[in-house]
Amino acid sequence: MGTLWFGGKIRTLISENDVQEAIFVEDGRIIDVGQKEELIEKYKGRITKYNDLNNSVMYPGFVDSHLHMIGHGEKIIRLDLSSITSIEELKKTLKKAVNHLPENSWVYGEGFNENLYDDQKIPDRFILDEVTTKHPVILTRVCRHAVVTNTLGLNIANITASTPDPPGGVVVKDSLGNPTGYLLDQAQEYLKEMLPKQDFAYVKKALQTSLDDLYAKGFVGGHTEDLNYYGDPIKTLQTFEQIIDGKNKKFRANLLIHHEVASEILDYAKGKSLPFIELGSVKVFADGALGGRTALLSEPYSDDPSTNGVAIYTPEMLAEIVKNARHLNMPVAIHVIGDLALEYALDAIEKYPVEKGKRDRLIHLQVTREDLIQRLTKLDVVLDIQPRFVASDFPWVEDRLGESRLPYSFAWKRLLSSGLKCAGGSDAPIEPVDPLLGIHAAVTRRKPDENHDGYGRAEKLSLFEALRLFTVGSAEAISKEDERGLIKKGFLADFTILNKDLFDLEPDEWLQVEVDKTVVDNTIMYEK
Repeated sequence: MGTLWFGGKIRTLISENDVQEAIFVEDGRIIDVGQKEELIEKYKGRITKYNDLNNSVMYPGFVDSHLHMIGHGEKIIRLDLSSITSIEELKKTLKKAVNHLPENSWVYGEGFNENLYDDQKIPDRFILDEVTTKHPVILTRVCRHAVVTNTLGLNIANITASTPDPPGGVVVKDSLGNPTGYLLDQAQEYLKEMLPKQDFAYVKKALQTSLDDLYAKGFVGGHTEDLNYYGDPIKTLQTFEQIIDGKNKKFRANLLIHHEVASEILDYAKGKSLPFIELGSVKVFADGALGGRTALLSEPYSDDPSTNGVAIYTPEMLAEIVKNARHLNMPVAIHVIGDLALEYALDAIEKYPVEKGKRDRLIHLQVTREDLIQRLTKLDVVLDIQPRFVASDFPWVEDRLGESRLPYSFAWKRLLSSGLKCAGGSDAPIEPVDPLLGIHAAVTRRKPDENHDGYGRAEKLSLFEALRLFTVGSAEAISKEDERGLIKKGFLADFTILNKDLFDLEPDEWLQVEVDKTVVDNTIMYEK
Protein backbone atom coordinates (compact mmCIF):
# COMPACT_ATOMS: atom_id res chain seq x y z
CA MET A 1 0.00 0.00 0.00
CA GLY A 2 1.67 3.22 1.20
CA THR A 3 5.06 4.40 2.48
CA LEU A 4 5.81 6.97 5.16
CA TRP A 5 9.12 8.79 4.82
CA PHE A 6 10.27 10.51 8.02
CA GLY A 7 13.22 11.06 10.36
CA GLY A 8 15.04 13.90 8.63
CA LYS A 9 14.55 17.22 6.89
CA ILE A 10 12.30 17.28 3.85
CA ARG A 11 13.04 20.33 1.71
CA THR A 12 10.09 20.73 -0.64
CA LEU A 13 11.62 23.64 -2.63
CA ILE A 14 8.17 25.24 -2.76
CA SER A 15 9.89 28.09 -0.95
CA GLU A 16 13.38 28.55 0.40
CA ASN A 17 12.42 27.84 4.01
CA ASP A 18 9.71 25.21 3.54
CA VAL A 19 10.96 22.21 5.53
CA GLN A 20 8.59 19.36 6.37
CA GLU A 21 8.83 16.40 8.72
CA ALA A 22 7.25 13.55 6.79
CA ILE A 23 5.52 12.54 3.59
CA PHE A 24 3.10 9.76 2.75
CA VAL A 25 3.47 8.09 -0.66
CA GLU A 26 1.15 5.69 -2.43
CA ASP A 27 1.32 4.21 -5.95
CA GLY A 28 4.34 6.31 -6.82
CA ARG A 29 2.79 9.68 -5.89
CA ILE A 30 2.95 11.95 -2.88
CA ILE A 31 -0.40 11.75 -1.11
CA ASP A 32 0.35 14.12 1.75
CA VAL A 33 3.08 16.19 3.39
CA GLY A 34 3.25 17.30 7.01
CA GLN A 35 3.99 16.29 10.57
CA LYS A 36 4.90 12.65 11.17
CA GLU A 37 2.37 11.89 13.90
CA GLU A 38 -0.45 13.64 12.03
CA LEU A 39 0.25 11.60 8.89
CA ILE A 40 0.44 8.36 10.86
CA GLU A 41 -2.92 9.09 12.46
CA LYS A 42 -4.49 10.16 9.17
CA TYR A 43 -3.23 7.22 7.07
CA LYS A 44 -2.63 4.49 9.67
CA GLY A 45 -4.79 2.03 7.75
CA ARG A 46 -2.81 2.56 4.54
CA ILE A 47 0.80 2.81 5.73
CA THR A 48 2.54 -0.52 5.16
CA LYS A 49 6.15 0.66 5.10
CA TYR A 50 8.13 3.14 7.22
CA ASN A 51 11.32 4.59 5.69
CA ASP A 52 13.50 6.39 8.21
CA LEU A 53 15.77 9.07 6.70
CA ASN A 54 18.12 8.75 9.67
CA ASN A 55 18.75 12.51 9.81
CA SER A 56 19.47 12.80 6.10
CA VAL A 57 17.86 15.47 3.91
CA MET A 58 15.30 14.77 1.20
CA TYR A 59 15.05 17.03 -1.87
CA PRO A 60 12.88 16.73 -4.96
CA GLY A 61 14.66 14.36 -7.33
CA PHE A 62 17.45 16.01 -9.31
CA VAL A 63 17.05 15.89 -13.10
CA ASP A 64 19.81 16.85 -15.54
CA SER A 65 18.10 18.93 -18.21
CA HIS A 66 20.76 18.40 -20.85
CA LEU A 67 23.24 15.57 -21.21
CA HIS A 68 24.25 12.74 -23.51
CA MET A 69 23.80 9.59 -21.44
CA ILE A 70 25.58 7.17 -23.75
CA GLY A 71 28.39 9.67 -24.30
CA HIS A 72 28.74 10.02 -20.53
CA GLY A 73 29.11 6.26 -20.26
CA GLU A 74 31.67 6.30 -23.07
CA LYS A 75 33.72 8.88 -21.20
CA ILE A 76 33.81 6.58 -18.18
CA ILE A 77 34.81 3.45 -20.12
CA ARG A 78 37.08 5.17 -22.68
CA LEU A 79 40.24 7.24 -22.31
CA ASP A 80 39.28 10.40 -20.40
CA LEU A 81 41.56 13.29 -21.36
CA SER A 82 39.60 16.09 -19.71
CA SER A 83 41.94 16.64 -16.75
CA ILE A 84 45.21 16.51 -18.71
CA THR A 85 47.14 19.80 -18.45
CA SER A 86 49.94 19.57 -21.04
CA ILE A 87 50.81 18.16 -24.47
CA GLU A 88 53.54 16.01 -22.92
CA GLU A 89 51.08 14.46 -20.46
CA LEU A 90 48.65 13.91 -23.34
CA LYS A 91 51.29 12.08 -25.40
CA LYS A 92 52.34 9.97 -22.43
CA THR A 93 48.74 8.96 -21.73
CA LEU A 94 48.09 8.07 -25.37
CA LYS A 95 51.31 6.06 -25.69
CA LYS A 96 50.31 4.00 -22.68
CA ALA A 97 46.93 3.27 -24.28
CA VAL A 98 48.48 2.40 -27.66
CA ASN A 99 50.71 -0.24 -26.06
CA HIS A 100 47.63 -2.38 -25.43
CA LEU A 101 46.16 -2.13 -28.94
CA PRO A 102 46.81 -4.18 -32.10
CA GLU A 103 48.11 -2.28 -35.13
CA ASN A 104 45.43 -0.42 -37.14
CA SER A 105 43.04 -0.37 -34.16
CA TRP A 106 41.54 3.06 -33.53
CA VAL A 107 42.69 5.04 -30.51
CA TYR A 108 39.78 6.92 -28.95
CA GLY A 109 40.20 9.75 -26.47
CA GLU A 110 37.50 11.94 -24.92
CA GLY A 111 37.55 15.53 -23.74
CA PHE A 112 40.94 17.10 -24.45
CA ASN A 113 41.00 20.80 -23.52
CA GLU A 114 43.93 22.86 -24.79
CA ASN A 115 42.86 25.77 -22.58
CA LEU A 116 44.29 23.80 -19.65
CA TYR A 117 47.74 23.67 -21.28
CA ASP A 118 50.29 26.40 -20.52
CA ASP A 119 50.74 27.27 -24.20
CA GLN A 120 47.11 26.50 -25.11
CA LYS A 121 48.39 24.59 -28.16
CA ILE A 122 45.86 22.40 -29.91
CA PRO A 123 47.29 18.92 -30.56
CA ASP A 124 47.71 18.39 -34.30
CA ARG A 125 48.50 15.44 -36.55
CA PHE A 126 52.26 15.85 -36.08
CA ILE A 127 51.96 15.65 -32.30
CA LEU A 128 49.73 12.58 -32.60
CA ASP A 129 52.15 11.04 -35.12
CA GLU A 130 54.75 11.16 -32.33
CA VAL A 131 52.44 8.87 -30.38
CA THR A 132 51.71 6.41 -33.20
CA THR A 133 51.82 6.08 -36.97
CA LYS A 134 50.40 2.56 -36.88
CA HIS A 135 47.05 3.34 -35.24
CA PRO A 136 44.49 5.89 -36.43
CA VAL A 137 43.69 8.33 -33.62
CA ILE A 138 40.54 10.31 -32.91
CA LEU A 139 40.51 12.68 -29.95
CA THR A 140 37.30 14.55 -29.18
CA ARG A 141 37.61 18.07 -27.84
CA VAL A 142 35.85 18.75 -24.53
CA CYS A 143 33.08 20.69 -26.33
CA ARG A 144 32.45 17.81 -28.78
CA HIS A 145 32.40 20.35 -31.60
CA ALA A 146 35.88 19.37 -32.79
CA VAL A 147 38.10 16.33 -33.17
CA VAL A 148 41.76 15.89 -34.01
CA THR A 149 43.38 12.96 -35.77
CA ASN A 150 46.84 11.85 -36.85
CA THR A 151 48.17 11.49 -40.42
CA LEU A 152 46.94 7.90 -40.67
CA GLY A 153 43.45 9.05 -39.68
CA LEU A 154 43.54 11.77 -42.34
CA ASN A 155 44.64 9.22 -44.94
CA ILE A 156 41.88 6.79 -44.02
CA ALA A 157 39.30 9.59 -44.34
CA ASN A 158 40.98 10.82 -47.57
CA ILE A 159 41.29 14.34 -46.14
CA THR A 160 43.83 16.28 -48.19
CA ALA A 161 44.74 19.85 -49.09
CA SER A 162 41.96 19.81 -51.68
CA THR A 163 39.23 18.65 -49.24
CA PRO A 164 36.62 21.43 -49.03
CA ASP A 165 34.98 22.75 -45.89
CA PRO A 166 31.54 21.13 -45.65
CA PRO A 167 28.49 23.30 -44.91
CA GLY A 168 28.62 24.10 -41.19
CA GLY A 169 32.16 22.83 -40.70
CA VAL A 170 35.86 23.64 -41.14
CA VAL A 171 38.82 21.48 -42.14
CA VAL A 172 41.58 23.43 -40.42
CA LYS A 173 44.66 23.86 -42.62
CA ASP A 174 48.12 25.28 -42.08
CA SER A 175 49.77 28.18 -43.92
CA LEU A 176 50.67 25.85 -46.81
CA GLY A 177 47.08 24.67 -47.16
CA ASN A 178 47.61 21.21 -45.68
CA PRO A 179 45.18 19.77 -43.13
CA THR A 180 46.40 19.90 -39.52
CA GLY A 181 44.16 17.06 -38.40
CA TYR A 182 41.82 19.44 -36.57
CA LEU A 183 38.21 19.18 -37.79
CA LEU A 184 35.46 21.53 -36.60
CA ASP A 185 31.74 20.77 -36.32
CA GLN A 186 30.35 19.18 -39.52
CA ALA A 187 33.88 18.48 -40.82
CA GLN A 188 34.12 15.84 -38.08
CA GLU A 189 31.84 13.66 -40.18
CA TYR A 190 34.59 13.11 -42.76
CA LEU A 191 36.47 11.16 -40.10
CA LYS A 192 33.57 9.70 -38.13
CA GLU A 193 32.20 8.02 -41.26
CA MET A 194 35.39 5.95 -41.31
CA LEU A 195 35.11 4.70 -37.73
CA PRO A 196 34.25 1.06 -37.13
CA LYS A 197 30.56 0.68 -36.40
CA GLN A 198 30.02 0.02 -32.72
CA ASP A 199 27.93 -3.01 -31.93
CA PHE A 200 25.02 -2.53 -29.59
CA ALA A 201 26.62 -4.57 -26.83
CA TYR A 202 29.01 -1.63 -26.53
CA VAL A 203 26.18 0.92 -26.62
CA LYS A 204 24.33 -1.07 -23.97
CA LYS A 205 27.42 -1.20 -21.75
CA ALA A 206 27.94 2.56 -22.10
CA LEU A 207 24.31 3.32 -21.24
CA GLN A 208 24.31 0.97 -18.25
CA THR A 209 27.58 2.47 -16.98
CA SER A 210 26.13 5.95 -17.37
CA LEU A 211 22.88 5.10 -15.60
CA ASP A 212 24.65 3.58 -12.62
CA ASP A 213 26.77 6.71 -12.27
CA LEU A 214 23.76 9.01 -12.60
CA TYR A 215 21.98 7.14 -9.80
CA ALA A 216 25.08 7.46 -7.61
CA LYS A 217 25.13 11.22 -8.26
CA GLY A 218 21.50 11.52 -7.11
CA PHE A 219 19.75 11.82 -10.46
CA VAL A 220 16.23 10.48 -10.87
CA GLY A 221 16.05 11.52 -14.52
CA GLY A 222 17.73 13.25 -17.42
CA HIS A 223 16.95 14.89 -20.73
CA THR A 224 19.35 13.21 -23.10
CA GLU A 225 20.30 13.36 -26.76
CA ASP A 226 21.85 10.17 -28.15
CA LEU A 227 19.70 8.72 -30.91
CA ASN A 228 21.64 9.79 -34.02
CA TYR A 229 25.21 8.87 -33.13
CA TYR A 230 25.46 5.10 -32.83
CA GLY A 231 24.32 3.73 -36.16
CA ASP A 232 20.71 2.60 -36.15
CA PRO A 233 18.61 5.14 -34.18
CA ILE A 234 15.84 2.60 -33.60
CA LYS A 235 18.29 0.14 -32.04
CA THR A 236 19.63 2.97 -29.87
CA LEU A 237 16.10 3.70 -28.65
CA GLN A 238 15.54 -0.02 -28.07
CA THR A 239 18.68 -0.06 -25.94
CA PHE A 240 17.10 2.60 -23.72
CA GLU A 241 13.97 0.43 -23.51
CA GLN A 242 16.02 -2.61 -22.50
CA ILE A 243 18.02 -0.82 -19.81
CA ILE A 244 15.30 1.45 -18.38
CA ASP A 245 12.69 -1.30 -18.23
CA GLY A 246 10.51 0.27 -15.51
CA LYS A 247 11.01 -2.73 -13.24
CA ASN A 248 14.67 -3.35 -12.46
CA LYS A 249 15.68 0.15 -13.55
CA LYS A 250 13.47 3.22 -13.19
CA PHE A 251 14.72 6.57 -14.49
CA ARG A 252 12.81 9.50 -16.01
CA ALA A 253 14.51 9.63 -19.41
CA ASN A 254 13.33 12.34 -21.77
CA LEU A 255 14.92 11.71 -25.16
CA LEU A 256 15.70 14.60 -27.46
CA ILE A 257 15.50 13.45 -31.08
CA HIS A 258 17.93 14.75 -33.68
CA HIS A 259 15.93 16.31 -36.49
CA GLU A 260 17.46 13.97 -39.09
CA VAL A 261 15.83 10.91 -37.49
CA ALA A 262 12.72 12.48 -35.93
CA SER A 263 10.19 10.99 -38.37
CA GLU A 264 11.75 7.54 -38.08
CA ILE A 265 11.76 7.57 -34.28
CA LEU A 266 8.22 8.91 -33.98
CA ASP A 267 6.88 6.32 -36.44
CA TYR A 268 8.50 3.54 -34.43
CA ALA A 269 7.17 4.84 -31.11
CA LYS A 270 3.61 5.40 -32.33
CA GLY A 271 1.22 3.52 -30.05
CA LYS A 272 3.98 2.27 -27.73
CA SER A 273 3.73 2.79 -23.98
CA LEU A 274 7.07 3.59 -22.36
CA PRO A 275 6.31 4.78 -18.81
CA PHE A 276 9.87 5.88 -17.96
CA ILE A 277 10.99 6.90 -21.44
CA GLU A 278 9.50 10.01 -23.03
CA LEU A 279 10.18 11.35 -26.50
CA GLY A 280 10.92 15.03 -26.02
CA SER A 281 11.87 17.75 -28.46
CA VAL A 282 13.38 17.70 -31.94
CA LYS A 283 17.07 18.60 -31.49
CA VAL A 284 18.82 21.04 -33.82
CA PHE A 285 22.33 22.50 -33.74
CA ALA A 286 22.46 26.15 -34.81
CA ASP A 287 26.17 26.71 -34.10
CA GLY A 288 29.29 25.29 -32.51
CA ALA A 289 31.20 26.21 -29.35
CA LEU A 290 33.29 29.07 -27.98
CA GLY A 291 36.35 26.92 -27.35
CA GLY A 292 36.89 26.22 -31.05
CA ARG A 293 35.55 29.65 -32.09
CA THR A 294 32.64 27.99 -33.90
CA ALA A 295 29.87 29.52 -31.74
CA LEU A 296 28.11 32.02 -34.02
CA LEU A 297 28.52 35.60 -32.82
CA SER A 298 27.01 38.77 -34.25
CA GLU A 299 30.47 40.40 -34.12
CA PRO A 300 33.90 38.80 -34.72
CA TYR A 301 35.82 37.10 -31.93
CA SER A 302 37.89 39.54 -29.94
CA ASP A 303 40.95 37.28 -30.08
CA ASP A 304 40.50 36.39 -33.79
CA PRO A 305 38.77 39.10 -35.83
CA SER A 306 38.92 36.88 -38.93
CA THR A 307 35.92 34.86 -37.78
CA ASN A 308 32.58 35.23 -36.04
CA GLY A 309 31.96 31.48 -35.85
CA VAL A 310 30.09 28.87 -37.85
CA ALA A 311 26.41 28.68 -38.74
CA ILE A 312 25.47 25.00 -38.96
CA TYR A 313 22.47 26.02 -41.09
CA THR A 314 21.45 29.16 -42.91
CA PRO A 315 18.54 31.03 -41.28
CA GLU A 316 16.26 29.71 -44.03
CA MET A 317 17.36 26.10 -43.49
CA LEU A 318 16.96 26.42 -39.71
CA ALA A 319 13.43 27.79 -40.15
CA GLU A 320 12.59 24.88 -42.46
CA ILE A 321 13.77 22.37 -39.84
CA VAL A 322 11.54 24.05 -37.24
CA LYS A 323 8.64 24.02 -39.71
CA ASN A 324 9.14 20.27 -40.26
CA ALA A 325 9.12 19.70 -36.50
CA ARG A 326 5.76 21.47 -36.29
CA HIS A 327 4.38 19.10 -38.94
CA LEU A 328 5.32 16.33 -36.50
CA ASN A 329 3.54 18.22 -33.67
CA MET A 330 6.85 18.54 -31.84
CA PRO A 331 8.63 21.30 -29.93
CA VAL A 332 12.25 22.00 -30.82
CA ALA A 333 15.41 22.10 -28.72
CA ILE A 334 17.98 24.32 -30.43
CA HIS A 335 21.65 24.44 -29.49
CA VAL A 336 22.55 28.15 -29.44
CA ILE A 337 25.78 29.32 -27.85
CA GLY A 338 26.44 32.55 -29.75
CA ASP A 339 24.08 35.52 -29.90
CA LEU A 340 23.67 35.36 -33.69
CA ALA A 341 22.72 31.69 -33.44
CA LEU A 342 20.15 32.67 -30.81
CA GLU A 343 18.83 35.35 -33.16
CA TYR A 344 18.43 32.81 -35.97
CA ALA A 345 16.64 30.42 -33.60
CA LEU A 346 14.25 33.11 -32.39
CA ASP A 347 13.45 34.08 -35.98
CA ALA A 348 12.54 30.47 -36.71
CA ILE A 349 10.38 29.74 -33.68
CA GLU A 350 8.61 33.09 -33.94
CA LYS A 351 7.80 32.28 -37.57
CA TYR A 352 6.60 28.76 -36.70
CA PRO A 353 5.24 28.85 -33.10
CA VAL A 354 4.93 25.68 -31.07
CA GLU A 355 1.43 24.38 -30.37
CA LYS A 356 -0.21 25.34 -27.09
CA GLY A 357 0.70 23.12 -24.15
CA LYS A 358 4.24 22.45 -25.39
CA ARG A 359 7.46 24.41 -24.96
CA ASP A 360 10.51 24.91 -27.12
CA ARG A 361 13.86 24.93 -25.40
CA LEU A 362 16.98 26.88 -26.25
CA ILE A 363 20.15 25.21 -25.07
CA HIS A 364 23.26 26.91 -23.62
CA LEU A 365 22.73 30.68 -24.36
CA GLN A 366 26.27 31.51 -23.37
CA VAL A 367 26.19 34.83 -25.25
CA THR A 368 22.99 36.91 -25.43
CA ARG A 369 21.92 40.52 -26.00
CA GLU A 370 19.30 42.75 -24.40
CA ASP A 371 17.12 42.81 -27.52
CA LEU A 372 17.16 39.00 -27.68
CA ILE A 373 16.22 38.70 -24.00
CA GLN A 374 13.25 40.96 -24.62
CA ARG A 375 12.14 38.73 -27.47
CA LEU A 376 12.53 35.66 -25.26
CA THR A 377 10.21 37.12 -22.62
CA LYS A 378 7.40 37.15 -25.17
CA LEU A 379 7.69 33.39 -25.78
CA ASP A 380 6.82 30.39 -23.61
CA VAL A 381 10.27 28.84 -23.85
CA VAL A 382 12.70 27.20 -21.45
CA LEU A 383 16.34 28.18 -21.41
CA ASP A 384 18.47 25.10 -20.86
CA ILE A 385 21.63 26.38 -19.16
CA GLN A 386 24.77 24.65 -17.88
CA PRO A 387 26.13 26.52 -14.83
CA ARG A 388 29.38 24.54 -14.82
CA PHE A 389 30.42 26.24 -18.08
CA VAL A 390 31.30 29.30 -16.00
CA ALA A 391 33.88 27.34 -14.03
CA SER A 392 35.31 25.71 -17.16
CA ASP A 393 35.32 28.59 -19.64
CA PHE A 394 36.64 31.44 -17.50
CA PRO A 395 39.07 33.15 -17.64
CA TRP A 396 40.04 32.23 -21.23
CA VAL A 397 36.57 33.05 -22.59
CA GLU A 398 37.13 36.71 -21.65
CA ASP A 399 39.71 36.93 -24.44
CA ARG A 400 37.32 35.27 -26.90
CA LEU A 401 34.45 37.64 -26.20
CA GLY A 402 36.03 40.90 -25.05
CA GLU A 403 34.83 43.10 -22.23
CA SER A 404 31.80 44.60 -23.98
CA ARG A 405 30.02 41.24 -24.41
CA LEU A 406 30.65 39.87 -20.91
CA PRO A 407 27.62 41.48 -19.14
CA TYR A 408 25.32 39.40 -21.37
CA SER A 409 27.42 36.24 -21.35
CA PHE A 410 26.73 33.30 -19.01
CA ALA A 411 24.15 35.68 -17.57
CA TRP A 412 22.02 33.21 -15.59
CA LYS A 413 20.78 35.74 -13.00
CA ARG A 414 19.84 38.23 -15.71
CA LEU A 415 17.79 35.55 -17.49
CA LEU A 416 15.98 34.46 -14.33
CA SER A 417 15.38 38.07 -13.26
CA SER A 418 13.75 38.71 -16.63
CA GLY A 419 11.10 36.16 -15.69
CA LEU A 420 12.42 33.46 -17.99
CA LYS A 421 12.17 29.76 -17.17
CA CYS A 422 15.60 28.17 -16.80
CA ALA A 423 16.54 24.52 -16.44
CA GLY A 424 19.89 23.18 -15.22
CA GLY A 425 22.04 20.57 -16.88
CA SER A 426 25.64 19.46 -17.21
CA ASP A 427 26.01 18.68 -20.93
CA ALA A 428 27.90 15.57 -19.78
CA PRO A 429 30.25 14.27 -21.02
CA ILE A 430 31.32 17.83 -21.89
CA GLU A 431 31.22 18.77 -18.19
CA PRO A 432 31.20 16.58 -15.07
CA VAL A 433 27.71 15.24 -14.47
CA ASP A 434 27.73 15.82 -10.69
CA PRO A 435 24.80 18.18 -9.87
CA LEU A 436 26.60 19.53 -6.81
CA LEU A 437 29.35 20.82 -9.09
CA GLY A 438 26.72 22.53 -11.23
CA ILE A 439 25.01 24.04 -8.19
CA HIS A 440 28.36 25.17 -6.81
CA ALA A 441 29.23 26.89 -10.11
CA ALA A 442 25.84 28.62 -10.29
CA VAL A 443 26.29 30.07 -6.80
CA THR A 444 30.04 30.82 -6.70
CA ARG A 445 30.86 31.48 -10.39
CA ARG A 446 34.29 29.86 -9.95
CA LYS A 447 36.09 26.53 -9.78
CA PRO A 448 36.03 24.80 -6.37
CA ASP A 449 39.79 25.27 -5.89
CA GLU A 450 39.84 28.97 -6.78
CA ASN A 451 39.97 31.65 -4.13
CA HIS A 452 38.14 34.69 -5.49
CA ASP A 453 34.67 36.17 -5.53
CA GLY A 454 33.59 34.70 -8.85
CA TYR A 455 33.52 35.60 -12.53
CA GLY A 456 30.69 38.03 -13.23
CA ARG A 457 29.60 38.31 -9.61
CA ALA A 458 26.33 40.04 -10.49
CA GLU A 459 25.17 36.82 -12.12
CA LYS A 460 25.49 34.61 -9.03
CA LEU A 461 22.42 32.59 -8.10
CA SER A 462 21.21 31.77 -4.61
CA LEU A 463 21.33 28.14 -3.51
CA PHE A 464 17.54 28.01 -3.72
CA GLU A 465 17.59 29.27 -7.31
CA ALA A 466 20.35 26.84 -8.26
CA LEU A 467 18.54 23.84 -6.78
CA ARG A 468 15.37 24.76 -8.63
CA LEU A 469 17.26 24.71 -11.94
CA PHE A 470 17.77 20.96 -11.48
CA THR A 471 14.26 20.27 -10.17
CA VAL A 472 11.50 22.74 -11.08
CA GLY A 473 13.35 24.01 -14.15
CA SER A 474 13.88 20.55 -15.57
CA ALA A 475 10.18 19.85 -15.09
CA GLU A 476 9.25 23.10 -16.84
CA ALA A 477 11.47 22.14 -19.77
CA ILE A 478 9.09 19.28 -20.59
CA SER A 479 5.87 20.98 -19.41
CA LYS A 480 5.62 18.66 -16.40
CA GLU A 481 5.85 21.27 -13.62
CA ASP A 482 2.40 20.27 -12.37
CA GLU A 483 3.72 16.87 -11.20
CA ARG A 484 7.51 17.01 -10.97
CA GLY A 485 10.22 19.13 -9.39
CA LEU A 486 8.68 19.71 -5.95
CA ILE A 487 7.75 17.67 -2.89
CA LYS A 488 4.05 18.39 -2.94
CA LYS A 489 0.71 16.62 -2.87
CA GLY A 490 -0.01 14.87 -6.14
CA PHE A 491 3.59 15.02 -7.39
CA LEU A 492 5.66 12.01 -8.39
CA ALA A 493 7.60 10.28 -5.63
CA ASP A 494 11.08 10.97 -6.99
CA PHE A 495 13.64 12.03 -4.38
CA THR A 496 17.33 12.81 -3.98
CA ILE A 497 18.42 12.15 -0.40
CA LEU A 498 21.69 13.71 0.77
CA ASN A 499 23.52 13.03 4.02
CA LYS A 500 23.70 16.76 4.86
CA ASP A 501 21.64 19.89 4.30
CA LEU A 502 23.26 22.14 1.70
CA PHE A 503 21.65 25.18 3.33
CA ASP A 504 23.67 24.53 6.50
CA LEU A 505 27.03 24.49 4.70
CA GLU A 506 29.42 26.76 2.87
CA PRO A 507 29.53 26.23 -0.93
CA ASP A 508 32.92 24.47 -1.01
CA GLU A 509 31.59 22.05 1.64
CA TRP A 510 28.77 20.97 -0.71
CA LEU A 511 31.27 18.97 -2.73
CA GLN A 512 31.87 16.63 0.22
CA VAL A 513 28.15 15.93 0.66
CA GLU A 514 27.19 12.36 -0.21
CA VAL A 515 24.11 10.90 -1.83
CA ASP A 516 22.42 8.55 0.61
CA LYS A 517 19.64 7.36 -1.67
CA THR A 518 18.19 8.02 -5.11
CA VAL A 519 14.49 7.24 -5.26
CA VAL A 520 12.43 6.96 -8.46
CA ASP A 521 8.72 6.14 -8.34
CA ASN A 522 9.14 5.50 -4.59
CA THR A 523 11.67 2.79 -5.47
CA ILE A 524 15.21 3.02 -4.11
CA MET A 525 17.45 2.82 -7.18
CA TYR A 526 20.67 3.69 -5.37
CA GLU A 527 21.70 3.42 -1.74
CA LYS A 528 25.12 4.37 -0.38
